[in-house]
Amino acid sequence: MTSTTSIPTAPAPPATAGAPHALSQLDVLESEAVHIFREVAGELERPVLLFSGGKDSIVMLHLARKAFWPAPVPFPVMHVDTGHNFPEVIAYRDDTVAQHRLRLVVASVQESIDTGRVRELPSGSRNPLQTVPLLDAITAHRFDAVFGGGRRDEEKARAKERVFSLRDALGQWDPRRQRPELWDLYNGRHSPGEHVRVFPLSNWTELDVWRYIERERIELPSIYYAHERDVFARDGMWLTAGDWGGPRPDEPVERRTIRYRTVGDMSCTGAVDSTARTVADVIVEVAASRLTERGATRADDRASEAAMEDRKREGYF
Repeated sequence: MTSTTSIPTAPAPPATAGAPHALSQLDVLESEAVHIFREVAGELERPVLLFSGGKDSIVMLHLARKAFWPAPVPFPVMHVDTGHNFPEVIAYRDDTVAQHRLRLVVASVQESIDTGRVRELPSGSRNPLQTVPLLDAITAHRFDAVFGGGRRDEEKARAKERVFSLRDALGQWDPRRQRPELWDLYNGRHSPGEHVRVFPLSNWTELDVWRYIERERIELPSIYYAHERDVFARDGMWLTAGDWGGPRPDEPVERRTIRYRTVGDMSCTGAVDSTARTVADVIVEVAASRLTERGATRADDRASEAAMEDRKREGYF
């Protein structure tokens, strides 16, 4: 990675004589997210930012740095580590933590398996197993606000979320307890043992995220761009071959030019055929897509119509 010490900013639009200054859509989204970060820092005591090395969490961290610049980010970042991560993403995570001198908390799925807190699934996927180590880490560190990169356009259950989402003492989500957020007034009050999940990117779309990445010149892990990789077909998706349990004997491995729209556990995150090697190429591709990134590339969301909502009720992201 290229080390930088400054926050890149977009060039100012040309001034028009006599015309009031109007913010662009990205400026409005950025301003809202910065306001949310500052609101949480002022209202709650022990926030943490979920940081996986995926594009949404990378944009969140970029916004958090802007919110508190020139001071450092005043809270740690946390990665719920499945042990089945893409090597490029883990390398990016570690480089970013070192570059910006962040405090990293790792909640390990493998440790939860070793201690008997969770059990391996027959499918080999560890994505659904992240809930227990996440909630254990929240309890151990007494975090009262957890920033997540969820967006309302990703999935139906996430569209039900408020920006501030109250979780009970067991970390569970009840959509009936959602609070109104009229005039962007956020309520972080909670009882002892409860916490708040906070989603600064709620009003962003996948296309907004990519346009912002282009404008701010944000560096991403290489797997977000077209590259050659050994993959195999399962359930209509291209999965990466690896020691996590794939492929099966009847699933031939082939070399294809692919990229990833979203990043998660290797066992459930599918790639898409693509020739998009630059941010501009990706923006064109995303603008033309008729499928959400999770609908196209996340096997764990295909278990049922309510798969995501069921996991959220248990304490998932």
